[in-house]
Amino acid sequence: MERSEFIRQLDGQEKLVRAEFGYTQQQMALLLGLSKKTLVEIEKGRASLGWGGAVTLCTLFGESQVLQNAYGGEMSDMLRALAFAGMARPPRPTMGGRVWWRTVKVQNGYRVQQNILSQHYRILDAEDRRLFSSFSADEIDEFWALYCGK
Repeated sequence: MERSEFIRQLDGQEKLVRAEFGYTQQQMALLLGLSKKTLVEIEKGRASLGWGGAVTLCTLFGESQVLQNAYGGEMSDMLRALAFAGMARPPRPTMGGRVWWRTVKVQNGYRVQQNILSQHYRILDAEDRRLFSSFSADEIDEFWALYCGK
């Protein structure tokens, strides 16, 4: 998935998230740092949240059932995969993929997992720390070969 597709999908889900939490358009606009007019235009399909608005929505409402059911759990992990596309990040601990993830490959204490809903991948070390994430299986394979498959 590319950022543009992700943003387009979130544009269509913002109103559902707003309803889930019981906010008015005015309240939601304030939370997202938008004008009410812009929010109305987004909800009518005439404007977009953009990357900043998408990140804000997912950060503030990451526990949303609408978002979690659409993308398979933690929104922060998916945001990182999109934001750091092609770049490695310092390891961060995860819950180890007990929910929303299937293990694709295991070797030398490392494993590749794929999210069952969003289909993005991540590489975890033996302590469940996220080493790399991407929507591209090729990028995962390259990182794996360089750092994990030794």
